[in-house]
Amino acid sequence: MPGKHNSEQSGKAPILGQGHNLSNAEGEMIKQMIREEQHSQRELFIPQEDLADEATTTMSPPTAQVIAASHIRPILEMFNRDFLYGQGRFYEYKAGLIFKWGDGYSRRHIWATVEDGNLVLETSHAKKCDKPYCNGTHHVLTPELYTDQTLINQELGDRFRRPVYESTED
Repeated sequence: MPGKHNSEQSGKAPILGQGHNLSNAEGEMIKQMIREEQHSQRELFIPQEDLADEATTTMSPPTAQVIAASHIRPILEMFNRDFLYGQGRFYEYKAGLIFKWGDGYSRRHIWATVEDGNLVLETSHAKKCDKPYCNGTHHVLTPELYTDQTLINQELGDRFRRPVYESTED
């Protein structure tokens, strides 16, 4: 329906709240405070010595070019800083980028790969949705689509959705 926001059309609740508009220094300070409070020894990256010899932690130049043109990484970095207080983790691979956050049952991720010059985002559904660029398991964005910042923001916003809980108090 024209004029309706995508979340209204899909029946999903919109994300409530606003970004914290933290500076990078403030984000780092909060991230460090959280890690100290959790007494976490877990690193937010995979140490080089733990990687197999054939593993790569660097995107190929064509992949890096598409990831840069889509501006997906800065959007995810801002989400990580403002909503996750830097607790998310980024991993690069030859064919793409994965952003993970949460632990145990709360673990979530966004996997962006590049195939034939297209940005491919893994979906959480196992059947074709109403988006014309959905193939049933992935959203395949051509260069015309992934350079449209409104569309990229909408795609990522769909993945950041959280349930809205209504208070039972009177």
